[in-house]
Amino acid sequence: MALLHNRISGEELKHRLMAETEPRTTISFYKYFPIQNPQEFRDHLYKHLHNLKVFGRVYIAKEGINAQASVPQSNFEAFKEFLYSINELNNLRLNIAVDDDGKSFWVLSIKVRDKIVADGITDPGFSMENKGGYVDAQQMNTLLNEKDTIVIDMRNHYEYEVGHFENAIEIPSDTFREQLPMTVDMMKGNEEKNIIMYCTGGIRCEKASAYMLHNGFKNVFHLEGGIINYARQVKENDEHSRFIGKNFVFDNRLGERITEDIIARCHQCGKPCDSHTNCVNDGCHLLFIQCDECKQKYNGCCSIECKETIHLPLERQKQIRKGIDKGRNVFNKSKSRLRPRLNEL
Repeated sequence: MALLHNRISGEELKHRLMAETEPRTTISFYKYFPIQNPQEFRDHLYKHLHNLKVFGRVYIAKEGINAQASVPQSNFEAFKEFLYSINELNNLRLNIAVDDDGKSFWVLSIKVRDKIVADGITDPGFSMENKGGYVDAQQMNTLLNEKDTIVIDMRNHYEYEVGHFENAIEIPSDTFREQLPMTVDMMKGNEEKNIIMYCTGGIRCEKASAYMLHNGFKNVFHLEGGIINYARQVKENDEHSRFIGKNFVFDNRLGERITEDIIARCHQCGKPCDSHTNCVNDGCHLLFIQCDECKQKYNGCCSIECKETIHLPLERQKQIRKGIDKGRNVFNKSKSRLRPRLNEL
């Protein structure tokens, strides 16, 4: 019986990926559809994707699938053929990465979850069957020119910080489950206006559009395929991009450039910069923005404390980080508990 999970260390798999010579394509896709037996569906996917040497991160739930994957170019057509052989996924739109070095993932991880995107919705009357209308890149640009249009970014602060649509409203929360009720509260009084919601690949804004309709809003839209599909469409049609900066992505790249605009700043020195990194201290791994000069100054760390820690003996480092739960360790200026980690703010 074939193994249905990886048993090789991450370091070894990363080394193998970097040694590969065949180009890979990074893609993402999702679909809301009922899955009666998520575990069985998960195992079916794993066997086929593993045989095709696909790496990536896939979540399966009773409500559907959410996936980001890295596919060898020689297996790409076979990959599509397999996906499309599943009735519910036939002709599914695949978002191909805009700025791709082929080194986005080095392991295949497929997990069963309660939901493919955690939303905190408990209302039994809520349904994904009633969702906002799709808009493509051209329609998005047209609606952005109308004064009654409201554009809402359904991503986290660290995503919004490095790139967003012109005049987009940020919902100031760290989690999607908190954003949904906050969005409804913030938009009260605008029930009749055009509301466009967007996210990275479409999965969050599609659910958010359904939630807004469920709460009485009338003219709700969501960007089909999210920022990734928008960027591809404006490039293909030689249109002006109303999204500025970089699109944060949840893989080893940590971002793909959409326009040359740099709208964020280094969290340590304040100079223009939009390069995310994780603190190299294994007891921290804070996600933050760091310029090349600060990377050299702090040895890839977020603080002097972490810089000093990484030079201690390994056993001492293990003692220091023992029992620490890093959780979602992300820099956010509104979170005072993280401010001391970044010395020069």
